[in-house]
Amino acid sequence: MSKVLDPIEEKVYKIYGDVVGSGRPVRDPSTAVKLLEERYKLVVSETMVSIVYAAFMNGRPVLFEGPPGTGKTEIGEALLELWAGKKPFILPCSETYDEYKVIGDFHPVMAMKKGFNEESFIPRPLLAALILDTGVLVDEIRRSSEEFQNMLLDVIDKRRIVVPELRRVFRARGPGFQMIFTSNPEDIAQNELSDAFLRRVVRVRFDYPPRSVEERILKLRVNGEPVLGDSVRGLILEAVRRLREAGITHKPGTAEAVAWGRMAQSIARLRGRTFVALEDLAEAAMSVLAKRVDDEEVVAEVLKEVLGVEVLQG
Repeated sequence: MSKVLDPIEEKVYKIYGDVVGSGRPVRDPSTAVKLLEERYKLVVSETMVSIVYAAFMNGRPVLFEGPPGTGKTEIGEALLELWAGKKPFILPCSETYDEYKVIGDFHPVMAMKKGFNEESFIPRPLLAALILDTGVLVDEIRRSSEEFQNMLLDVIDKRRIVVPELRRVFRARGPGFQMIFTSNPEDIAQNELSDAFLRRVVRVRFDYPPRSVEERILKLRVNGEPVLGDSVRGLILEAVRRLREAGITHKPGTAEAVAWGRMAQSIARLRGRTFVALEDLAEAAMSVLAKRVDDEEVVAEVLKEVLGVEVLQG
């Protein structure tokens, strides 16, 4: 006799099962570090991985906090996938986020016909992650409302989700269901995190990486042809470093350094080159690095000093 699936679980597997997939969890930090570099092109210290994994083992969510472009989201997503052996759900926060958007709501037409029950209920990513035993990355948690943050507290504390309309309590079934939050404390479009929320998380501070690490990331992520030579790579790293110290509004992160290298590489490819030239680098610079009108003049000045040539501003 075949097992009859719970109707909510059946919906979750039907809607999200193929997307999440299934693989083998990787819970050894040293192995995870190697896979992060080989599979995801990320350079992460074993210390960071150990802290995140230790938090998971203790049922604690993790808060990645730091400036944009430092790899918080990518590293968080990769670690959750390695830990669970399945792809995590990504929740990009905003003021409009509420429990109905992340736990579940009711199909309006079905609810009118069938009532507010399991048949008309539509499970959303947070509930799906709990049922599928995989991770959740809550991106830019400070952009969410205090009510949304408070709603997460019971999920964090008790590893459960209550759906009052269904009179149901769903509980995590394994260690794969974990949460990582990301936050940029300098972002002006945000709310403060409550003491209750902060007490429940393990905070990992992110910052711009040392030059040697950033160089490794550039080599990993901007490879192939046209070749990004050592001298051109050095110019990228030096320009990015100076711009971070220049007091501009949008400081370039490692993500911008990689994007600049890739844009220059694509321009060189369009010109039939085998190596990225200084001309290609200069042409790609402003479109990647100057994010605000107020920053354009400073960015152009720094680039002229580093590259030794004028850059196009528009």
